[in-house]
Amino acid sequence: MAKMEYDELTAQCEKMEEEIKLLLIPKDPEDQKNAIVEIRAGTGGDEASIFAGELYRMYTKFCERTGLKTELVDFTDGTSGGFKEIIFNVSGPSAYGIMKYESGVHRVQRVPQTETQGRVHTSAATVAVLPEADEFDIDVKANDVRKDLFCSSGPGGQSVNTTYSAVRLTHIPTGIVAQCQDQKSQIKNFEKAMTVLRSRIYELEYNKVMEERARQRKTMVSSGDRSAKIRTYNYPQSRITDHRIGLTMYNLQSFIDGDIGEMIDALQVAENAERLKEGMI
Repeated sequence: MAKMEYDELTAQCEKMEEEIKLLLIPKDPEDQKNAIVEIRAGTGGDEASIFAGELYRMYTKFCERTGLKTELVDFTDGTSGGFKEIIFNVSGPSAYGIMKYESGVHRVQRVPQTETQGRVHTSAATVAVLPEADEFDIDVKANDVRKDLFCSSGPGGQSVNTTYSAVRLTHIPTGIVAQCQDQKSQIKNFEKAMTVLRSRIYELEYNKVMEERARQRKTMVSSGDRSAKIRTYNYPQSRITDHRIGLTMYNLQSFIDGDIGEMIDALQVAENAERLKEGMI
């Protein structure tokens, strides 16, 4: 009896020690911010645009499941469906901390609808996740921003497409551009575009800090390198592989329908393990 109690208490102590270690890992203050997600079609022509649209749908479905709110900012339609580019906000508790693991190149392997001989093609889309910056994070001077107005090109009715409600902002010192044409109101479009512009400028400064950290340590989970291939979606085998942690899952259809929580949890665990190991060295 005493032996059983001893073993049980020992196991509890070990579990508590692991939990305490995780609690001692410094929290990234960026994790609590809202996020701006940018998806762009990469190599693969029309198929890449279609895939970019599917990634957008995947993320919106995931956010619905987890209680995060999404709001469209801007988009450019693909020629055969999907999007050449789409930008949207994600807001809610730890939105950036949850979504940040999606930054990088996503690759899809499947037979395109236009392929007559049944050959598998590889296409790609790039995802960038930015922490949303507010006025306290970055000071953008009005004199440094050029404002251009134009007619919206997307759906929304006559009042959207025939009035100069769309807004394009250019930050003159850096050349960074942001635009929004989703709303009928020029004021609302300006506010959304300014949020994106401020966050892109903030990301520029934030990346300088991250690059300095990267010289001291290398983390494979959330390096923020947009050019890094992070995940492959293989339709013939119904397989998703995350190349950063070597995790393979075989539930592609439910995954693309927004069931990505298990993958994000695994990435969070892997990052915590890396940071914990780093702290012990």
